[in-house]
Amino acid sequence: MNLEILVAFVMASAALAISPGPDNIFVLAQSVSYGRKYGLATVVGLVSGCLVHTTLLAFGVSAIINKSDMLFWIIKLFGAAYLLYLAYKVFKSGGSIDVAESSVSPKGLKDLFVTGFTMNVLNPKVTIFFLAFFPGFLFSETLGTVWQFYILGLLFMAVTFFIFGGIAVLAGSIAEYLKKHPNTGTFLKWLQIVVFVGIAAYLLLSDK
Repeated sequence: MNLEILVAFVMASAALAISPGPDNIFVLAQSVSYGRKYGLATVVGLVSGCLVHTTLLAFGVSAIINKSDMLFWIIKLFGAAYLLYLAYKVFKSGGSIDVAESSVSPKGLKDLFVTGFTMNVLNPKVTIFFLAFFPGFLFSETLGTVWQFYILGLLFMAVTFFIFGGIAVLAGSIAEYLKKHPNTGTFLKWLQIVVFVGIAAYLLLSDK
């Protein structure tokens, strides 16, 4: 078991969770508008949805890995290309972070959980991202690939919950900070670009 790979995976996951995206901005907006418990309910739903994508990845890609080294290399090549595409999209986007208060009346906590879960599960970009991100971080030559993907998935969920939960709890302070420091968005934009490019390079250079 290579602990260095797991540490790198956790750090990359944390950097991606911190970087502005539709999910964490939605959590921030819910929390600013209606309070931290509404934001936390959304977080639990979003994170729970990752288990579905992890399952699809674990059983689908594991079968490919066991069948062909060439197909696995093609997956990694696709993953690197997709991550570079995401870096390009971030580069072309603006650096501002818009935290608009929601105009929708607050739902029940269960409804917000379902909303977060549905947002995640029905987003095909999450499945594609998992397919691009996870294969390069397989960390053991003895543990089965299905188990490795589940461990990576659970680590990703734990890191995301910790950071998204922190955003929900500290939403008021974060929103106020963003208003006073508009350049923060630019910093986080470049952080996201560096992470995407770094992971793409790692995928291309890593062995199976």
